[in-house]
Amino acid sequence: MVNGAQRVLVFDSGVGGLSVLDAIAASGRALELDYVADNAWLPYGLKSDAQLQQRVPALLTRLVEEWAPEAVVVACNTASTIALDPVRAALSVPVVGVVPPIKPAAALTRTGVIGLLATPATVQRAYTNDLIARFAGDKRIVRFGSAALVEAAERKLAGDDPGTAAITEAIDGLFGAPGGAEVDVVALACTHFPLLAAELAAAAPRSCVWMDSGEAIARRLTNVLTANEGQSRVRRVGFTNGDGARASVRAFERRGFSDFFHISDAPHFEVAPLAPTHTA
Repeated sequence: MVNGAQRVLVFDSGVGGLSVLDAIAASGRALELDYVADNAWLPYGLKSDAQLQQRVPALLTRLVEEWAPEAVVVACNTASTIALDPVRAALSVPVVGVVPPIKPAAALTRTGVIGLLATPATVQRAYTNDLIARFAGDKRIVRFGSAALVEAAERKLAGDDPGTAAITEAIDGLFGAPGGAEVDVVALACTHFPLLAAELAAAAPRSCVWMDSGEAIARRLTNVLTANEGQSRVRRVGFTNGDGARASVRAFERRGFSDFFHISDAPHFEVAPLAPTHTA
C-alpha cells in the first residue's frame, strides 16, 4: 500500500466497469485499484438469476482471498440487481453496488418522461420496478433493453468500430416508443453504456441528459472507506477468458494498468499471470 492508499477491487462482466473505475480514479482519493472482468460469461444480461447468484459470490470470494481488497465495487447493474445480497453475505469487506440512476433522473426531468436504457435482465427487474415506484412514481418511464450495446461498448474499448446497428436500435427503441418524443433525461442503467454516450447522444433526435451512476458510486465508495485525499493508482487486471482478453487489454493499458492475470473457471478460480502474447 502506497501513502496510506486503500485497495479497491472493481468487478464487472467485461470492460463496462471502466466507466465506474474512471469516476473512482478521478475522485481525488488515495486508492489502489484492481479490476476483474468475468468476460468468459459476458454478457451477464443473458444469464439466469440462479447462475449469477451462484457464480458471482464464488468468484469474488476467491479474488478477495487472492488480492485482499478493503472494498469491492460490483460495477455491473445486472449483477447488482441480482446477486448483491449473496455477494455481501459471502464477503467480509464492504461491497458497493451500482444502482440505476432513477432517482437523480426523476429530479432532473422537466417533461416528466425518462428514458431507461439497460440490459434485458435489468430493464424489467423487480429491483428496477421498486426504484421507479419509490423515486419516479409520478414520472413516465420509457424502457429499452439491449444486449447489443454491451457488445458494441466492448468493441469500442478494444479500439474497433462499435458499429451503428446497436446504437440505432437503442435510439429507435427509446425515442420511437409511445411517450419517447418527450424524453429529456436518459438513465443509463448498464455500466457499459456510458462508454457509448457520445455515440448515443449524436444519434438521438434531440438533446437529452445522459445520466450514469459513476460519480455517485465513487462518492459512496470514498464514504465507505473514509479514504484520504490523494491520487489513485491502478494495479492489476484479471480476466476469466484470457484468450478473449487480447483486445480489451489495450483499454486497460491506456489507463496505466500493466499487470494482467487469467482466472480459471469454476469452482477453483485460480489466478495466474496472463501470457505475454495476450497483451500484444
